[in-house]
Amino acid sequence: MLKRLFAIAAAVAAGFLAAQSAARQFGAPSWWPNRDRDRNVRYFRDVLETVKQYYVEADKADYDKLTRAALRGMMSELDPHSEYLDAEAFSATEEELNNEFSGIGIQVEERDGHIVVITPIADTPAERAGIRRGDRLVAIDGKPIADPSVEGVLRLIRGEPGSEVKLTIFRPSQDKEITVQLRRQKIRLRSVRNAEVRPDGIGYVQITQFSERTGEEFTDALRDLEKRGLRALVLDLRNNPGGLLDAAVEVCDAFFEKDELVAYTQGRTAESRVDFHADGRHTPRPYPVAILVNGGTASAAEIVSGAMRDTRRAVIVGEKTFGKGSVQSIIELQNGEGIRLTTARYYTPSGVTIHEKGIAPHVEIEMSPDDEARLRIQQSRTDITAPAEFTDRFGFAPVEDTQRNAAEEVLRGVLLARGAGK
Repeated sequence: MLKRLFAIAAAVAAGFLAAQSAARQFGAPSWWPNRDRDRNVRYFRDVLETVKQYYVEADKADYDKLTRAALRGMMSELDPHSEYLDAEAFSATEEELNNEFSGIGIQVEERDGHIVVITPIADTPAERAGIRRGDRLVAIDGKPIADPSVEGVLRLIRGEPGSEVKLTIFRPSQDKEITVQLRRQKIRLRSVRNAEVRPDGIGYVQITQFSERTGEEFTDALRDLEKRGLRALVLDLRNNPGGLLDAAVEVCDAFFEKDELVAYTQGRTAESRVDFHADGRHTPRPYPVAILVNGGTASAAEIVSGAMRDTRRAVIVGEKTFGKGSVQSIIELQNGEGIRLTTARYYTPSGVTIHEKGIAPHVEIEMSPDDEARLRIQQSRTDITAPAEFTDRFGFAPVEDTQRNAAEEVLRGVLLARGAGK
């Protein structure tokens, strides 16, 4: 900063031409005229005025619509991950990153032309009101559900925290309709799911995305599994689209030593590098780990896979990952709008970028797209344990998870080898 100020002061003293030279050399301050930018702003304004004046449909050519269309076009030209976010999209993005929304706390599905409750989420208005699995939604705020789509119904149910919504449900087991008045609240979803440990000590846990509370949830799940005799772990990151980098670092922190490099990001300049180190505030976890990945494993999920692979803390099983190694910053604009802008690239501890390359597994096990889709349904519907009921509901029998089976077999081999080495 001192060098920049000195350069500017010297330039002013030497005259306008010398000032221009110094600005080019050291980087112009924010108040310095940017002729290239100003020329293009004037050009955009002229085009905006022309379209506004002459386009055949006046309602499509007002300034707000044209400006936002231009913003969408500008961002889409940069890369597939940068985008303009209107107020609704910006709010939804924040909810996604926080893994929360405002509503009443039910999971629903469309079944035989009806919207049916899968389950009420624990400690939510829906659960406290006694809504049960299998209840059918009939009306919302007194209006019958004309369009039985999950998206449309959820849009009506969700709203501002503290506001109320009236649901009319039909309960088949009692053959009657019930009306309940519910007050909406912030609902937090869990991103760490299906944690279990088998009798042989091989545990399993799935992370669906990396949100604000993922690190805490993962640590709690690990501690619980360890109390139940965990000897090896399968970490399932399949179809995990990523999320917050900090959350990925927190997950790795459960296995890394204090101050060990987990990942780093690199922007446009050398000075923009940011290193992410582990806190290491845990007892050693020497048990073997296998990480499940596939083509839907991306971004922060690839950081975890890459960091654990680089440091030889995990065996990677499944299929090559997506290869999204770019960092998107969410920048708030006016009126609740924002942009998602690519500002850097991710790198694993060894300095390898995963961008457009992905991470290759140690043990490659492919699944057909059909089996993968069926498996995702199975993972999301652990409430249905009877194979006959599952087949009747979804039209196919539960499929074998060959990738998880392979990961468990690898871990059994490691445990056997360690036992033989004692």
